Amino acid sequence: MHEALLVLENITRTFGTFTAVDGVSLTVNRREIFALLGPNGAGKTTCMKMIIGTLQPSSGKAEISSCDCFSERSQTMAITGYVPDEPSYPPFIRAGELIRFQGEMHGLNNNEIKANSEPLIERLELNDALNEFAVNYSKGMKKKLAVILALIHKPQLLILDELTNGLDPYATRELHKLMIEKKEEGCAIVFSTHLLDQAEKLCDRLSIIKNGKITLSGSLAEVKADNENLEQVFFQNTGPSDGREIISE
Repeated sequence: MHEALLVLENITRTFGTFTAVDGVSLTVNRREIFALLGPNGAGKTTCMKMIIGTLQPSSGKAEISSCDCFSERSQTMAITGYVPDEPSYPPFIRAGELIRFQGEMHGLNNNEIKANSEPLIERLELNDALNEFAVNYSKGMKKKLAVILALIHKPQLLILDELTNGLDPYATRELHKLMIEKKEEGCAIVFSTHLLDQAEKLCDRLSIIKNGKITLSGSLAEVKADNENLEQVFFQNTGPSDGREIISE
């Protein structure tokens, strides 16, 4: 039986007269990788920000483990790890200090911080850069550090916004392996991407979003049932609505 950890129920987010997210509903279960697909500007990142509680829905409900993502953010973020598309760090703080601070914020002692972070540091090859200021890291190194910070408290839910942007193929492969391992450990994982081959390789279920609205949801097998591949499904559900044909190469 599926156990829903994340529930979005008819959430809408407006900015003045502009509706960025319009009536989105979805659930994500434990031991599941869920992909949120859509073109740039479709509303993926706005959905992510409502899930992590930095934006309040204009209407609707967003809950993690039955706690409201905005009004009960301290409870939801205690069991959630978040990797933004473009991590940013304050100046004059070294990566090792950030890792230690993040662990302490989650109530971990020094031994727990070391036990939880060192395997990730080794795996993501940041050992030799821990004494560097994180703000000076390359884009790929910033993303790797964000993964360590997100996982240090062993969250039940992972929110990954364009996880592999800026990473080389070796780091990308390692993070894909890590996602699958976390799923097998019981984690629920939500990731947004515009890389369809990545979604097809990793996800159990997915939703496609266009102009803030969900146009298709289901298991990977269900959404591909009458189509050759996920690319074809994506174009059918995000393309022009005026009858024009989209040709992909």
